[in-house]
Amino acid sequence: MTDTLDTSKLIQGRTGAWEIVMGLEIHAQVASKAKLFSGAAVGFGAGPNEQVSLVDAGFPGMLPTLNRHCVEQAVKTGLGLKAQINKRSQFDRKNYFYPDLPTGYQISQLYFPIVGEGVVEVEAEDGSFFNVGIERLHLEQDAGKLIHDLSPTESYVDLNRAGTALMEIVSKPDLRSPEEAVAYVKKIRTILIYLGTCDGDMEKGNLRADVNVSVCREGGYAKFKETGSFSHLGTRCEIKNVNSFRFISQAIQYEARRQIEILEDGGKIDQETRLFDPVKGETRSMRSKEEANDYRYFPDPDLLPLELEQAWIDEIKATLPELPDEKRRRLMSDYGLSQYDAVVLISEQAKADYFEAAAQGRDAKLVSNWVTNELSARLAADGKDFSESPVPAAHVAELVALIEDGTISSKIAKEVFDHVWNGEGSPAEVVEKHGLKQVTDTGAIEKAVDEIIAANPDKAAAVAEKPQAIGWFVGQVMKATGGKANPAAVNDILKAKLGLS
Repeated sequence: MTDTLDTSKLIQGRTGAWEIVMGLEIHAQVASKAKLFSGAAVGFGAGPNEQVSLVDAGFPGMLPTLNRHCVEQAVKTGLGLKAQINKRSQFDRKNYFYPDLPTGYQISQLYFPIVGEGVVEVEAEDGSFFNVGIERLHLEQDAGKLIHDLSPTESYVDLNRAGTALMEIVSKPDLRSPEEAVAYVKKIRTILIYLGTCDGDMEKGNLRADVNVSVCREGGYAKFKETGSFSHLGTRCEIKNVNSFRFISQAIQYEARRQIEILEDGGKIDQETRLFDPVKGETRSMRSKEEANDYRYFPDPDLLPLELEQAWIDEIKATLPELPDEKRRRLMSDYGLSQYDAVVLISEQAKADYFEAAAQGRDAKLVSNWVTNELSARLAADGKDFSESPVPAAHVAELVALIEDGTISSKIAKEVFDHVWNGEGSPAEVVEKHGLKQVTDTGAIEKAVDEIIAANPDKAAAVAEKPQAIGWFVGQVMKATGGKANPAAVNDILKAKLGLS
């Protein structure tokens, strides 16, 4: 990012312009069959307290055992974020009392995280790119869940989630607008899904964000970047556990406006933790913001420092898949796609894979259009993703081939696709079965043209003065031939017959 002030990111208040400054803490549930420090199963949909070991329940004398797979997933994520992998890290106890935390502390990493600084390139809505710095990634265990709506007088505790491995990805304060924050979370989610280290399911809470929002006067952020002093920024408030892109945007907009109004009225911002109410579209105070010393962190005495060998890190690096940025650049160079088309395709790994399977030897732009428009819309309407597509990639490739060789027109192709989607066979079989081949017989087209011109002499005469009126004749010929006439042939014959060639 540059330090020059983008005026589009300013918010106008009653007393002047303000800037938003944000840093995000993304909590991503590690894709693992077992928890971080126990062998208890991890999964969505189990009955209350069915996936709880004695370690998770905080029974006396129970000792945590670190899950090697979760460590590997964290290292893989760090590598995917182009971040520093720390060969030596340490687990700490974060002490606080809450009913869904049976031990009275959470095992986390404060002083020596497993992953250090990195950087993520993010695509903005206008097609430009900006960088977001990664401060750190650390491993920690999740807490359980309190259920308040089963009784008017009691709360229930479900510890299924307790001990589940989380990666907390902490950004630097590089985000300047709600749109940038959403784009950043989308990019992190895409990277995690490509890596296979988190499924990114925000609906189930497997990916959620704590959003730190502050406001400062115009020019304050540039001074912060220049000096590194946080004194140029405002007091931040943390909005906890926001689990949708829409809610992230709404929470930021509301919170920034709330802070600006307080400051312009002569008040001060209290550093606090807030919750976002999606029904009312507002944030509300949850508790005063704790600092690290409030949690009395100290190294966990039951866990030795974690030491990684470079050879193991290199082994993990060798297994990394092609990541979104590399795939975007390759789709542009190998297939001649625009940046926009490539960005849309790589937004889902399964979509990009589907495109490549269909594009071999075909018009890549045409394939991209079918994949990102018609097929994407149908899948979304049915709540399916590309890995569940009832239309295989080979059928899209065949459909495009039929368009390319003139067997069908683009208009007829949509009708063919309808039949293919409904399970009537391949595009070639559908074309044969329903007689949808494009009419290229110039004799048949000429006959239709002659009949329409003869029936509309006044319109034919008007074309000489208004050549664009030929479009009406094209429509009539296509109608007369059931949409099967070759449009190029229709245009050529009409121009000749109407004296426009």
